[in-house]
Amino acid sequence: MKFLDQCKIYLKSGDGGDGCVSFRREKFIEFGGPDGGDGGKGGDVIIECVDGLNTLIDYRYTQHFRAERGHHGMGRNRTGAGGQDLVLKVPAGTQVLSDDREHVLADLTEPGQRIVLLRGGDGGKGNTHFKSATNRAPRKFIPGFPGEEMWVWLRLKLIADAGLLGLPNAGKSTFINAVSNAKAKVGDYPFTTLKPQLGVVRHKAREFVLADIPGLIKGAAEGVGIGDRFLGHIERCRVLLHLVDGAAESPTKAYRTVRRELEMYGAGLEDKPEIVALSKVDTLDEAARKRRQQALSKAIGKPVYLLSAATGEGLEPVLDMLIETVGRAVPEETETAWSPL
Repeated sequence: MKFLDQCKIYLKSGDGGDGCVSFRREKFIEFGGPDGGDGGKGGDVIIECVDGLNTLIDYRYTQHFRAERGHHGMGRNRTGAGGQDLVLKVPAGTQVLSDDREHVLADLTEPGQRIVLLRGGDGGKGNTHFKSATNRAPRKFIPGFPGEEMWVWLRLKLIADAGLLGLPNAGKSTFINAVSNAKAKVGDYPFTTLKPQLGVVRHKAREFVLADIPGLIKGAAEGVGIGDRFLGHIERCRVLLHLVDGAAESPTKAYRTVRRELEMYGAGLEDKPEIVALSKVDTLDEAARKRRQQALSKAIGKPVYLLSAATGEGLEPVLDMLIETVGRAVPEETETAWSPL
């Protein structure tokens, strides 16, 4: 299945049905009178969060969605049927943004959540409502009220407990393959990961979800490389694991490059708990490991772990720290602009 994490769609709720102008005509009944029924209500546009989806690809080729219009009223005081609601199913972690992308209209984080995004128009009144002692044969009716319409953006932010950060080819895909059930592509060249990957990590009778995103490079905030658009998928993470290539020319410079892009992106990523580890240490001798570890730790002011996902060295303490930090961190509650049904 192809991965799509943002798209723009057009939504319109159903118009209300028109009221009816009708008069009673029955054999052997001397006096008739108005009997026009009311129009039915238009269908609502509902966004529903469902389990089993992890992409917005369903909205890639169909971008216009309209709920059914309410049926018109009929004679004999028959009210028109209401229009069928339009239910759009989205994966957990989907945000609904306004057309200008400045306002979050809804944030769906748990399967089963449903919100009425656009309400259908009310049905019109038939001529029965306008009869009176002085107007026995009214020919007045009220047409149905129009529904609401808008363009919105759907943006998916994957739900994960921990997120992987680092420059391209820092060993992130190898790490997530080694510790989880993910099967990310691994290659000896930059940008082997072109879309976010999720994996479930099981360690010491505990489980947590780990997210891997494409690597960041200098200027990602300006769109260099793949850019920083995938950083949204780790905004919900409770802790970040920053992998720095131990064999890089300057691990400290590599670390600061990624941190600078996080600060330029914002959204609170620079303030999240961070675990730093030197990866690919199997390619270094003992002296080089210790020297680079101490230099990086001194430069950033926090402990640095050593690990090699290829050989399994150092994975245990890193996973222990991830579990401890995930359990300690409290996820921020997300407010929605719309009330659930």
